[in-house]
Amino acid sequence: MKRLLTCLLLLLMVLLCLSACAKPADPPAAVTASAEPADPPETSTPATPPVTPEPEQTAEPTAPPEPDDPPEATDDPDPSPEISFDPIPDPTPSANSEYAQIDTTSPALLRGTGDMGQEYIDSIVFLGDSTTYGLKAYAVLTDGKKTKQVWTPSNGTLTLSYQGFVDIWYPDDEAEISIRTAVERKKPERMIITLGVNGISFMDKDYFISEYTDLVTSIQEISPKTQIILQSIFPIASNYEYQKDINNKKICEANTWILSVAETTGVKFLNTYVVLIGENDYMIDKYQNGDGLHLNEIGFQVVLDYIRTHGYPDTEE
Repeated sequence: MKRLLTCLLLLLMVLLCLSACAKPADPPAAVTASAEPADPPETSTPATPPVTPEPEQTAEPTAPPEPDDPPEATDDPDPSPEISFDPIPDPTPSANSEYAQIDTTSPALLRGTGDMGQEYIDSIVFLGDSTTYGLKAYAVLTDGKKTKQVWTPSNGTLTLSYQGFVDIWYPDDEAEISIRTAVERKKPERMIITLGVNGISFMDKDYFISEYTDLVTSIQEISPKTQIILQSIFPIASNYEYQKDINNKKICEANTWILSVAETTGVKFLNTYVVLIGENDYMIDKYQNGDGLHLNEIGFQVVLDYIRTHGYPDTEE
C-alpha cells in the first residue's frame, strides 16, 4: 500500500513539473502598465537641421569709392574742336566801354603768326594758378597727365602775392621747391606765366604790378635766355558765383597791368582773353567746366591753338 501511495505522489509531482514547464512566460516589463517607459535613444530626438549662413550684408548701402583722379569737368564732354592753326586776326576792342582795353599797338603784344607747330608748345613751361593746372588735369599737353610742363603748387593753385615764397611741385624730380629754384634747375627755353585771377579780389594796381614785376625780373636774372610770355587772365562765365570779388571788369583792368609789366621788363604779352570771350562779355559757355571760372578741354584746346598761332618771334631769340 505504501508503495502505491509513493508511486502516486511521484506521478503527481511529475505532472506538476510538466504543467509548470508548459506555462507561458510573463510579458516583458516594458509593455506592462506599471512599467516606466525607457529613455528614448538619442537618435529618436529629431536633430536640428544645419543653419545655412546668409550672405553677408552691410547695414546700409555705401557710396562707391571715389576714383583716384576725380573728374575735373562738370559738364558733358563735347567733341574737341577742329584746330585749323590759321593765324587768328589781332583782337579788336570790346564794345563794352566800361572795360579797360588792351593797347593793340604795344610792342609787347604777340600778334598772329603762322602755326609754330607742336614742338613750339612742347618747349614751353606753363607756370600759373588753377587756370593753368587744367592743362595737366585735362591731359591736353604731350605726355598727358604725366606732363612735366606744368608748374603749380601741389594743391593746383597759386596766388600772385605768394610768388616770392610759395613752393611749387617740380615735376622733373617731384620735389616741392620755390619758383626760383625750379627756374635755376630747368632753365626753360620758354615760359608762359598765367597769374592774377585770385589777386584781383584783394590786390590794388601797385601791389599787383610790384609782385608780378618781381617774379619776372627774378626769372630773367636766373635764366636770361628764357623767353617769357605773360598770358592774360581768362574771362569768367556768366554763372560764376563770386562776381563781387572777381569779374570781367576787374580782369580786363588787371590785364592792362600785366601788359605794362611786359612792356617795362621787355617780355611778351599774350592776350588769350579775346578768343574766350563771347558777345555778352562773358566767357563762351562751351569753353568752361561748369563753375564759371575754369576752362574745360575744349577751352584749353582753343588756348593752345591761340598760343601756336601767336608765337614768340624767332628774331628775338
